[in-house]
Amino acid sequence: MEIEQDYSSLENIKKLQNEQFLSHLTYIRENSKYYQKKFAKSGLDWQNIKSLEDIHLLPVTTKEEVEMYNLEFQTVSNQDIIEYVTTSGTLGDPISIGLTREDQKRLEWNERRSLEMCGITAHDVIQITTTLDKRFMAGMAYYLGATALGAAVIRSGIGDPDFQLDNIKRFKPTVLVAVPSFAYKFGNYLLGKGIDPKTTSIKKIVCIGEPIKDEEFEPNTLNEKLSEIWDVELYSTYASTEMATAFTECKEGKGGHLLPELIHIEILDENNQPVPHGQVGEVTVTPFGIKGMPLLRFKTGDLARVHSDACSCGRNTLRLGPIEGRKGQMIKWKGTTLFPQQIENVLNHISEIDNYIIELSLDDLGLDKLKVILPDHLDQGIIDRAQRLLQQRLRVNPILEQNTAAYISSEILPKGSRKPRRFVDKREAIK
Repeated sequence: MEIEQDYSSLENIKKLQNEQFLSHLTYIRENSKYYQKKFAKSGLDWQNIKSLEDIHLLPVTTKEEVEMYNLEFQTVSNQDIIEYVTTSGTLGDPISIGLTREDQKRLEWNERRSLEMCGITAHDVIQITTTLDKRFMAGMAYYLGATALGAAVIRSGIGDPDFQLDNIKRFKPTVLVAVPSFAYKFGNYLLGKGIDPKTTSIKKIVCIGEPIKDEEFEPNTLNEKLSEIWDVELYSTYASTEMATAFTECKEGKGGHLLPELIHIEILDENNQPVPHGQVGEVTVTPFGIKGMPLLRFKTGDLARVHSDACSCGRNTLRLGPIEGRKGQMIKWKGTTLFPQQIENVLNHISEIDNYIIELSLDDLGLDKLKVILPDHLDQGIIDRAQRLLQQRLRVNPILEQNTAAYISSEILPKGSRKPRRFVDKREAIK
């Protein structure tokens, strides 16, 4: 099912976005006590917002704001809520969101659209390896979208490679929904079992949670490793619980397409001003049509670029490039600014390094202290090679330490966590 507005003229897409924005704004003005108070305090006159072009007159909404006043953002009674979901809390306290029945249907539509963007149809069998419990939205969204599409679904959930393999043998899935690093580890697990991943039924992997391209849309190291093991079509997708909307790649692989009826995107600088076209800034979104916890100009904390040139697939919608870093994870190390993702891209070049964590803390002077913790089975030659490569590529020399595989695994997926992490920020704990 192709959606006409994706291929429509830029003028028609702009008109659709404007209609959705004004409807969304009206709903918030009439139902959100939080925004009513916020705008009254700021002296905003609602009458001055006549179109989407006036969105810059509205103040932004920060993650910290939503964390602090979480339940005040809810615009419906508890009786209208049919499900509660919670963010992973990667950069702060988890945020809880109540979904209405309309919100759940919207989420279903969003994910159906996203899966179709990857060329997935009712003939596919989709194995979902993300968490489908613990109030996690992503797994539920994939399930809703896949079943709405008419595809068969295998709810594998996170981890347990034996169970993942059993599902592949039994049901012959054609699509894997997975965090790329897990798909890579699972591929190696299959090789260890004497099974070539290329001979399995999997034809596509929908990658979530980690970028597989650089800012030029070239495959990064993780992408290259995945392709070497699986030799399948890889699709990248980006979303968050707060926005309840995904930006998903088409077959051209040149960024995640905007779904114009569901969301508006801005790329802003530190002063909440639009960055010049093609430059990196903070992804700021206004998701349309959400009833339970609607947001305006929500700053996600993620850094990326927007691309407006025509896509070869024929769609005329904006495209969001790969996430290049997270604002809250910026590291200042001996005069150099960098992000954990840049360190990951370097370490992924060394095939012997199969696991690691990046740890950031504060030293006695209150300055960032950067450590990379590697498995203790690696010999000194590999450690030295990692140190040289980090210096050559990033011009930094983080402290390299070694620890047990068990310790590293416990830090990557701590007890109770739903989402693996490679970056451990201990600065707040020290403060």
